[in-house]
Amino acid sequence: MTDVTIIGAGVMGLCAARALLDRGATVTLIDRHGDIGPHACSWWAGGMLAPFCEGETAEEPVVRLGQEAADWWDAQTDAVHRCGTLVVSPARDHTELARFARRTSGHRAVTGTEISTLEPDLGTSFAKGLLFETEAHLAPRRAMADLRQSLLRDGLKTIQDDADPQHYAAHGLTLDCRGYSARDALPNLRGVKGEMLILSCPDVTLNRPVRLLHPRVPIYIVPRGNGIFMLGATMIEGAAGSHVTARALLELLSAAYALNPAFGQAEVIEIGVDNRPAFADNLPRIARDGNLIRLNGLFRHGFLLAPAMARMAAELIFDTKTPEVMHENPA
Repeated sequence: MTDVTIIGAGVMGLCAARALLDRGATVTLIDRHGDIGPHACSWWAGGMLAPFCEGETAEEPVVRLGQEAADWWDAQTDAVHRCGTLVVSPARDHTELARFARRTSGHRAVTGTEISTLEPDLGTSFAKGLLFETEAHLAPRRAMADLRQSLLRDGLKTIQDDADPQHYAAHGLTLDCRGYSARDALPNLRGVKGEMLILSCPDVTLNRPVRLLHPRVPIYIVPRGNGIFMLGATMIEGAAGSHVTARALLELLSAAYALNPAFGQAEVIEIGVDNRPAFADNLPRIARDGNLIRLNGLFRHGFLLAPAMARMAAELIFDTKTPEVMHENPA
């Protein structure tokens, strides 16, 4: 039987644990915080399983590998909603909508009438849009909690410790899934600051994630149910501070107001700031150095790409199959 230690209990560590347990490994998960929570980048994720929309700016592997995510998460939790993604823009920004359509696939054009049928609370504000019918979204915190519970039932061992991956690799096979915290070992890993809000607005109902296109401030809003919405997100080069910037707060809330003026009366119940770990091309990497395997660089695609990354890590360990995102030299 294969014994594997995983350092880091965010979405990447949990997905890797699932893939390895399913292949018969004995898995120990180590995290300095002991459990999922606000310290983890994935705690603040939008939870959009939207590979085709991501194709606007992401490379081809993100679109292709991301198509595994919805089915994978569906097998782990009932927090997945398969309602698609709606992309809209104000009339003055219809060139942005046309550009988005050219750079993506898996969508169909919808009229203003269809938009108001799909999302009545958007009213008649938008004359054109794009519907990505096969995309999905999930509630990240619930999905991670469900996944962790299933792992514990299936024999996952957990330890709270500020672990050094090199120390554990000296004694056996170890996966480093620490995200931005692994920058001490991955000097080419950079942080991309993300800022997002959790709003309470019982006066608005949305059935699916809505992306509002704007040449300067594109945003997305994801329904969490019961009048709760996740609004995000900025992407700013450079490590995040502890607090949201005034500019981000203003622009995010202004964009939500443009979707529906009722958001002007929403209560801001949480504000999140995190560092998304990314390499220069915003693609993830699996890097192996003896017993130590590092999985990192998920950027803004944590829930979307973690299942495929976990699968490839398991194939590397059990089938000696080289992952397509393999990088032999982590430096």
